[in-house]
Amino acid sequence: MSDKATSNSIEDGSRLVALDTGIGGMPFGDEEVLTAEQAQRKEDALDYFKQAYQAQFENNLDKAESLYRKSIECYPTAEAYTFLGWTYSFMGLTDEAIDECRRAIDVDPRFGNPYNDIGAYLIEKGDLIGAIPWLERAAIAPRYQCYFYPHFNLGRVYEGIGMAFKALREYKAAIDLYPNYKLALRAFRRLQGKLN
Repeated sequence: MSDKATSNSIEDGSRLVALDTGIGGMPFGDEEVLTAEQAQRKEDALDYFKQAYQAQFENNLDKAESLYRKSIECYPTAEAYTFLGWTYSFMGLTDEAIDECRRAIDVDPRFGNPYNDIGAYLIEKGDLIGAIPWLERAAIAPRYQCYFYPHFNLGRVYEGIGMAFKALREYKAAIDLYPNYKLALRAFRRLQGKLN
């Protein structure tokens, strides 16, 4: 996939559109057949998304929020809702972040990021048990690139509720998926040391 729309014309003038966020190969929504007007709206939404992500990276959170909203107005995607939620989390608006992640799931229930993010936000709020089903869903979501995150977060949950061996298994799963994930490596070694 590329930054530009990949297109194969269909008889009625529609075309297959596949867009990339430019963030680690993460697609921007699904590959889908769109009319020319829909394709343009989705491309405009991607432009706003990229500007929002840059603003968020620069810690200009109000601008990021506004630009993610513009992206959603042009063409709602699970990515834009999830990243808007992430922006709200940086603003300390955890409940709003969770609401945006729920909207992301409504748009695309196969996208793993919002499940993990809801789980992480619930951990932040102290609801460890409530986080578990969200993290489990993230770990099996069909459209996700970072499966190590929910495993690491499940490790945090299980460690937090005193289930050390389950925590070790989850930390190990995160390490198996991403061997250089330093947080998981440290957590695994720290907990393993406690048990010896």
